Amino acid sequence: MTDQSPPEKPPETLPQLGEIGLTNYAPYLMNRIMGRYNASLRDEMADLGLTTPKMRALAVLSVIEGPLIRELAVFSVVEQSTLSRALDQLAAEGLIRRESDATDSRATRVFITEAGRARFQTLWPRMAEAHDRMFRGIPADERRAFVGTLQKMLTNIRKHEI
Repeated sequence: MTDQSPPEKPPETLPQLGEIGLTNYAPYLMNRIMGRYNASLRDEMADLGLTTPKMRALAVLSVIEGPLIRELAVFSVVEQSTLSRALDQLAAEGLIRRESDATDSRATRVFITEAGRARFQTLWPRMAEAHDRMFRGIPADERRAFVGTLQKMLTNIRKHEI
């Protein structure tokens, strides 16, 4: 089997960021978009006693049943040490529960409680509204193509199978 990826360019032939421009550099644009998305939710999250890591954990747990903590860290895009503190707070508030893994007693699975699901559902309409605002004026076929491209990009750079 042959590698179909193009050969790497020598560093001296790579375009500089100034030549590409910030508005044409995808990582910059993705960071700006996510920064604005998170900022648009910050006040409502604070009113609900949530931070971005707590919100991300609840969002993932509302969809994925009982992931291991390391899986939850990957899915929620939160450093494991930061996630651990957020999970401590969520557990203290009764929004999640932890259970030892049935096959590995050293591993812990995390589950959302009914109270956690209710808290997340209170925030969800604002999250959906912020999502819709990002895609305003973009036809459905372009949305699907964009999400498909993002999925391919994630596959290209991911460190985990998830």
